Amino acid sequence: MNDGFAVRAEALEKRYGAKRALDSFDLAVREGTVHGLLGPNGAGKTTAVRILSTLLRLDGGRATVAGLDVARQPREVRARIGLTGQYAAVDEVLTGRQNLEMFGRLFHLGRRRAADRATELLEQFDLTDAADKGVGAYSGGMRRRLDLAASMILAPAVLFLDEPTTGLDPRSRGEVWESVRALVAGGTTVLLTTQYLEEADKLASRITVIDQGRAIADDTPDGLKGLVGGDRIEVVVAARSEIPRAVKVVSRVSDGEPESDDEELRVHAPVTDRVGALTEVARTLQDEGVRVEDIGLRRPSLDDVFLRLTGHRTETTQKETAA
Repeated sequence: MNDGFAVRAEALEKRYGAKRALDSFDLAVREGTVHGLLGPNGAGKTTAVRILSTLLRLDGGRATVAGLDVARQPREVRARIGLTGQYAAVDEVLTGRQNLEMFGRLFHLGRRRAADRATELLEQFDLTDAADKGVGAYSGGMRRRLDLAASMILAPAVLFLDEPTTGLDPRSRGEVWESVRALVAGGTTVLLTTQYLEEADKLASRITVIDQGRAIADDTPDGLKGLVGGDRIEVVVAARSEIPRAVKVVSRVSDGEPESDDEELRVHAPVTDRVGALTEVARTLQDEGVRVEDIGLRRPSLDDVFLRLTGHRTETTQKETAA
């Protein structure tokens, strides 16, 4: 029975000895959308994808993909899905066209149909000009797009993307994002696992946050951001001695107690009247001679959500901060 959901998981369990990789994990992915599965390394994202794509047996619970039970109907499920892992699975010796034709033959399309399908996908993923070049000469983004094309040989109803842009530069990542959007516009449902908060924010219409094998939040990106409150005003002062005066000024317009960071010389607090608060704080700071390096308004980010829910930032954010 079609209930509008392409993927459903109810109380999924997966154990490795005493460790629970999934602990009563729930998920519901609407048809024709990108649904993000966001979490740190070891949270259970890849385990969930492997179970839903029939590569792992579940130890408890129930899951359906395209209306089919993954435990009882694995062969039927495989005929309706595509899977792209963290690393491109294409052959670098072959050309892009040869790779796709090879995958087509492996899917029993027949020589002519495999060739026709390769041509269709090369055009769809904007790879026609590089079709007859060796994949070893492709950029990271081109390889990823070719990998996505290979997963679409049979035009699956559901596509699992497990951290598809890991290691790609920003331009290549953007190319992959455009390809994903095109797939969804064509009717494919995408379950995207990622550590990149920007990726989840830009692509997903709904996000499930997973930590220690459990779904700890599920909402739209804006809904999740609402968990940490609304807009905040931020003031960065020129010296630590200025922080108390900045706190006093910000407290006049804030909806809550201002917070300060002695290391970053930053004072911030939630506000309702965005423009009015910014104008008053800027004017008062100037009138009182508080030396300010920066002042502005900031909306909550998915990184704020992640920090609030899990108690730590994603590893990609930590690496970027350290760099």
